[in-house]
Amino acid sequence: MTVLSDGGILKAIESGELAIENFIEKNLTPNGYDLTIAEIKVGQDGETQKSGDVIIPPGKWFAVSTLEYVKCGPQITTQLWIRTSWARKGIISSFGKVDAGFEGTLTLSAHNSSDRDVIIPIGQRFAQIVFERLDAPSEKVYAQRSGNYQGQRGVKLA
Repeated sequence: MTVLSDGGILKAIESGELAIENFIEKNLTPNGYDLTIAEIKVGQDGETQKSGDVIIPPGKWFAVSTLEYVKCGPQITTQLWIRTSWARKGIISSFGKVDAGFEGTLTLSAHNSSDRDVIIPIGQRFAQIVFERLDAPSEKVYAQRSGNYQGQRGVKLA
């Protein structure tokens, strides 16, 4: 597996191996891309907020949906990492990998582990996505394996 550099990401977009709708040039990093917050849902039964600042109380779980709609080709997978600026404020998250062939916005689960409110503005960068090229195209892509969240837009919890 090879991690794509900033130039590699741009080449993969150019070739059609990868697509990022709502691509923002300044979000490109040396070895990834910073994903932007489109909406936040605080608590399982909370309202979804799509503008302004969202206050995350201490000890509260929340979900973020990305502005970016990502399309991974059959040879592209990803890792997700929280930006350290949020980790330093007490936001923790457990991310996984995005499967080859996935397309959609990403729903990211997080928790305020600090002892104070954390204010998160809609439109801020929240997590980094790191693209990897598999040694060969997958035989069956995400949509053919499970595809539960294929094509999603917005926060999806089930």
